[in-house]
Amino acid sequence: MEDFLEHIKSEKRYSPNTQASYRRDLDDFTAFITGTAHGTAFDPQLVTPADIREWIADLSRRGLSPSSINRMISALRSYFKYIRSKGIVEKDPMLKITSLKTPKKLPSYIPESSAGKLFGQSSPLTDAPDAAPGYTDARNELIVLLFYSTGIRLAELNGIRLRDFSPGFADLRVLGKGGKERIVPIVEFTRNKLREFTVKYNGNPVCFSPDNYLFLTEDKKQMSRAGIYKAVKSVMESAGIQGKKSPHVLRHTFATHLLNQGADLRHIQELLGHASLAATQIYTHNSIAKLKEIYAASHPRGSKKP
Repeated sequence: MEDFLEHIKSEKRYSPNTQASYRRDLDDFTAFITGTAHGTAFDPQLVTPADIREWIADLSRRGLSPSSINRMISALRSYFKYIRSKGIVEKDPMLKITSLKTPKKLPSYIPESSAGKLFGQSSPLTDAPDAAPGYTDARNELIVLLFYSTGIRLAELNGIRLRDFSPGFADLRVLGKGGKERIVPIVEFTRNKLREFTVKYNGNPVCFSPDNYLFLTEDKKQMSRAGIYKAVKSVMESAGIQGKKSPHVLRHTFATHLLNQGADLRHIQELLGHASLAATQIYTHNSIAKLKEIYAASHPRGSKKP
């Protein structure tokens, strides 16, 4: 199992968060199996489809959602596929296991009419080197702005260094899932905010970083993912945004607003770093409301005349 976990780290290049999730999922499975079916030692050769179904039923009894269970099934599926390729097991018990049906949920996003509320919340930038409150507010708003204007993931934003930007902040080099690199353009409004922020705080004792990370805590350390999540939630709450408040909502908002303004779906796929177009197509559902508005305003029988 440790070889498998090293495999998804070094060869598959899964994110640290995914690696940790896979480890937890496999630990849960082995604990269940060794406690109920095969004594004290875990032997993957003895695992049957019936064992796996009992585990899935137990997960359901514990109150896990179908989507969470499916993630754990996926981890186990990858594990057995790996050890089958290594000849450790002759048969893959996961071949007879199907994922649970889950209701399709449309991604949450912020309406265009409310997006402008996210910006202009911070206090004026200050020259004082020890002015942590001014720095924190400016940093948090810039975090939200980058999520909204680039659509990058939480893990991608967390690792941004100043050297990842091209001169003048025209583009941002992002290292995405599976170690895949992509270039994301930066719009002028965001470029100006980046210049203003780095002029005031890059090299400032409040924002000094030997690793050259863009976003730091007040004590000069790289922000954690939890810290970024908290920063996003704080800005969204201050702006009076309703509904879920998270970096992922801002990513969905980025894609939905682009689609509503006529961007090509394949271009959005490239910007988001999706491996397949299928993952991007969910945003077409969110555009139904926009289509209704266009119909109402343009069709002779529409309710809203120009």
